[in-house]
Amino acid sequence: MLELILCSLITVLPDYLFRRYRQGKHWGDQITFFTMWYELRWGITACLILTVSLITVVFYYHPSTTNAGPYFRTIPLLPEGGGRVEEVFVKNGESVEAGDPLFSLLDSAQVAGVAVAESQLDQIASAFAQAEVQLEAAKATLVQAESALAQTENELAKKRELSARGQQLVSKIEIERLENSVAQRQGGVQAAKANISAVETQISDVLPAQRESAQRQLEQAQVALDKTVVYAGVDGQVAQFFLQRGDYVNPILRPAGVLIPSEGPESGRFQIAAGFDQLSAQVIKPGTISEVVCLSKPFTVIPMVVTRVQPVVAAGQLKPSDVLLDAQQRARPGTLTVVMEPLYEGGLSEVMPGSKCIANAYTNNHELLEAGDLGLGETLFLHMVDTVGVLHAVILRMQALLLPVQMLVFSGH
Repeated sequence: MLELILCSLITVLPDYLFRRYRQGKHWGDQITFFTMWYELRWGITACLILTVSLITVVFYYHPSTTNAGPYFRTIPLLPEGGGRVEEVFVKNGESVEAGDPLFSLLDSAQVAGVAVAESQLDQIASAFAQAEVQLEAAKATLVQAESALAQTENELAKKRELSARGQQLVSKIEIERLENSVAQRQGGVQAAKANISAVETQISDVLPAQRESAQRQLEQAQVALDKTVVYAGVDGQVAQFFLQRGDYVNPILRPAGVLIPSEGPESGRFQIAAGFDQLSAQVIKPGTISEVVCLSKPFTVIPMVVTRVQPVVAAGQLKPSDVLLDAQQRARPGTLTVVMEPLYEGGLSEVMPGSKCIANAYTNNHELLEAGDLGLGETLFLHMVDTVGVLHAVILRMQALLLPVQMLVFSGH
C-alpha cells in the first residue's frame, strides 16, 4: 500500500494536475469516477508498472518474513533406566541450577550391588594381610630348613672324615643315614623356597588382579546407583513436571518432564532464527544487517546481524524408506533458514523465547560504491537499491505500530 501511494504521487497526481490546470478539465465534469480510467490512463499505467517494479526491488534486495522467532530447545528429563520414583526434590515451575538433583528412583538393588562390591574389596584386603603373614612364616621356615641342612651337612662331613681315617667308630649305615637326612633337608629347603615364591606371586600378581577386578565392580555398581538420581544438566526451569512418589518412569514410554534452559544459545535469548524465501539466498549473507519486531516486545525495532545461513533448504531432505520419492509431493518449496544475533548486547533481553517476530534484511552496497569501479548506470541502480531499503525500514516500523492492533482487534479477541 505504501509503495502504491508513493508511486501515485509521481505518476497519477502529475497526470491529474496536467489535465486539471493545463487542459482545464474539472473533477465531476470531464473527469468522473467512470472516465478517470481513460483520462488518467497514462498515469495509472505508469503507477502500476512503477509500483510492481518498486515492490520487486524492495522485497528482492531487502527481503522480509513473518516466519521468525527466538526458538529455544527443551531438554527431556529422562532416567537412563526405568523404575519407581523414590523421592522428588523439585516442583513444577521451579528454577534449578546445573547439577541439582531432580528426582530419584528406587535403588535397593543398586545399594546391594555396592555393598557386595565393597565386601569383596574387604575380603581381598584381608587376603593381602593373610598373605603377608604367610610370607613371613614361609621365610622363617626357610631359615629353619637351611639351618637344619647346614647342621646335617657338617655332621655328615665329620663322619666321612673319620671314616676316611680308618676309624671303626663310624659305620656305613650311619653315613648313609646322614646322607639321606641331607637329601631330606635339601628337599625341605626347596619346598620352603617354592612356598615363598608362591606367596610372593599371590601378593604381587593374583591378589592385585582380584583387587582391580573388585574395584571395577564397585565402580560399576556405584555408577548404577548414581543413575538412579536424575540431575539437571543446565541452568533452567522445570516444566510439565508432575511426578509423585511411586510413579513408574521409563525413558522409552514418556519423559518425567522438560527442562527449559535459561542460559546459552539454546535458551532462545541470544539469537533469532528466520525463514526467508529461497530467492533471498543471493542477497542474505553472514554479516547482513537486519531488523526484527517481536510480538512480546511491541513498538520496538531490534537491530540484528546475520551470523549464519543454513547451506541447505530443509524441505529437500530425504529419509531412507521403502517408498520411492515423487517430486510432485514437495508442494511447498521450503524456506532459507537464517540465524541472527542482536547487533547490541542485551537486544533480546526482554523478548520472550518462542515469540512471534517479523524480520527484515537489508542489502548494503556501500563497499561496492566506495570502490568506484562501477559504471554510471550500475552506480545509480545500487544507490536506488540502498535508498528503497529506507522505505522497507519505514514499512517495518509501521508494522511495529500496527502489530498490537492487528492482534488485539482483528484476531477475534
